[in-house]
Amino acid sequence: MTRKEQHEKRRREILIVALDLFIHKGYDATKIQDIAQAANMSVGLLFHYFESKEKLYEELVIRGKTGPQTYFSTLKEESLDFFRTAVKGIIQFIKTEPFVAKMFVLMKQAYCNNAPPESVKELLIENESITLSVEKIKQGQKDGTIKEGDPVALANLFWGAFQGIVEHFTLSIHDIPIPDSECIVDILRRRE
Repeated sequence: MTRKEQHEKRRREILIVALDLFIHKGYDATKIQDIAQAANMSVGLLFHYFESKEKLYEELVIRGKTGPQTYFSTLKEESLDFFRTAVKGIIQFIKTEPFVAKMFVLMKQAYCNNAPPESVKELLIENESITLSVEKIKQGQKDGTIKEGDPVALANLFWGAFQGIVEHFTLSIHDIPIPDSECIVDILRRRE
């Protein structure tokens, strides 16, 4: 393993422990010392990888925004099929990658956080996933696959419900099953 690969591996390990701390303790209550201790390193060494708690948090939020955007950009489906494919793929990710599931929780908290760093507030201003979803909903309303209604409200309903499902799955001490993707997509499906 090269030095650069080792550096990136260690950064990822730090992000994983910081993510756990941020979602369980919150941004304000998580101290840089907590992160260093959880990562089995000194605070000084941690600063070698991230210059501050704010920059570490910002990196997580950037990943939380760019991950879905990158994934959605690979989907070629239109209308209801877009949502079907997106949900199936995300469910697969959250079942196999705990980091991805936890990112849903972190992003929800980031939007609700009263004191995120200014750089994070700027990142959270626009929600590209909703914007893209609104366009797909409009297409589905035109082709008759998605129910009538305000596209922004429907996008909010769909992703809000899905967010809640993922949060319950991620934070549950019980084994709460994730509904079948078709059941989730039914939120948008036009009925005859």
